[in-house]
Amino acid sequence: MSVRHIRSPKLTDPILYSFRRCPYAIRARLALAVSGIAVEHREVRLRDKPAEMLAASPKGTVPVLVLPDGRVIDESIDIMRWALARNDPEDWLAGDDPALIATSDGPFKHHLDRHKYAERFAADDIDHRAAALAILEGLEARLGEQPYLAGERFGLGDAAILPFVRQFAAVDRDWFAVQNLAGVQGWLAAFVGSALFEGVMMVREVWKPA
Repeated sequence: MSVRHIRSPKLTDPILYSFRRCPYAIRARLALAVSGIAVEHREVRLRDKPAEMLAASPKGTVPVLVLPDGRVIDESIDIMRWALARNDPEDWLAGDDPALIATSDGPFKHHLDRHKYAERFAADDIDHRAAALAILEGLEARLGEQPYLAGERFGLGDAAILPFVRQFAAVDRDWFAVQNLAGVQGWLAAFVGSALFEGVMMVREVWKPA
């Protein structure tokens, strides 16, 4: 787990620096919401990162969770596991799948970025789309055998991966809709239509220091 310490004033709740559309931040917010852990949510603009966030986590990416004792957790999967280790009413941790999550965070994210931002990476978006699709076909096979990636119930593996599949599907919705991915499409649609997702995606004003 990536945890560091900073000196900070006394806090009642952990502080969460987040950006609404970032899939890493989305999955952290999902776990925090399910766990019922209250946080002070600070919505940021990634092009204008607050000095307070950078002091806590100089790498400058979201999410960043600053705990009341000054500890900082700045990896989304670590925030998820930290929250669920404290309260896991829906037993998400039983659906943790480190290998599957590593595939999503590694190869799938690599191809997703080069498909979505082909010009930025000077990449062939069609080749990377095909490579990402091949990974989704593996998820499709799993969902053909069970309702969720985690098994019979929605779990950490589902919550950790779904925001990235959502981002991939949004690059070209018409193309995604006609792929032979009925299981993945239904799994994604159920997630996007859930009260949990709607709750963590509420629009917030950008935080400004007092």
